[in-house]
Formats: sequence, structure tokens, C-alpha cells
Amino acid sequence: MSISLEAFGDRWSLLVIRDLMVRGYRTFKEFEQSGEGIATNILASRLKKLRAAGIIETEPDPADGRKLNYRLTEKGIGLAPVLLELLIWGARHEQTGAPCQVIDHMAQNREAVLAEVHRRWRERDPRPFLPPFGSGGRE
Repeated sequence: MSISLEAFGDRWSLLVIRDLMVRGYRTFKEFEQSGEGIATNILASRLKKLRAAGIIETEPDPADGRKLNYRLTEKGIGLAPVLLELLIWGARHEQTGAPCQVIDHMAQNREAVLAEVHRRWRERDPRPFLPPFGSGGRE
């Protein structure tokens, strides 16, 4: 447990992983503007830590090779089952902006959800997997 938490176990690192996995975020600017309120220095530090741990990698932006996009590595996408369970648990036990029907669907279709997350990762599909959270959640 301590090894895992050392690699990715703080709030900001998990949110970056979530944003890569389910929101389709790829750039520093997208992470910064995610609505979580992360400071740029903290974001830069977490991205560096996740890269050093082999959880994310960078690759040139296909539209502009001077820019970098972040991407989960195979090791990083291996966190999908853990992240799914954390999303479901949090939405069931705390007030969140996650729509009830989205959480219920994820809970009832874990294998299909994980298969879709993996497909999007393999194909580098940048579309968000989950809708933006806000209203209509478990409040």
C-alpha cells in the first residue's frame, strides 16, 4: 500500500490521472483549467512526479510538434479499476457533482466501462469518457 501511495496517492496526482483517463485532458492548460483549483507549481510538480514514476509520459502534439501532450503509460492505465472503484465509492458516500445515472451505470457495468477506457487509451481517443460534472449529482 505504501509503495502505491508513494507513486500516485495524493489528491492532485489522482485528479490528473482521472482527467487523463476519463475527461480526455492532455495538456498542462487543460489540467490547470479543470476546475479543481490546482496551482501551476503544484501541477508541474505532480506531472513531473507521475512521469518519474512511469505512470504518464509525454508525446508531441500531432497538430503542433512543439507542444507536448501527456498520456498514461501502460502502468498508468493499469490504475483504471482502482480509479473506477474510487469514483463509485466517492459518489455513493459523499456529495459530488457526479450524475446519479452515470455512477449507477458505471457500478452496474464495470467490465464494459473498463473495456471502453482501455479502448480509448489504446486508440488515443481524446473524447471525454464522462460528461462534465456539476449539476444533477448525488447531493
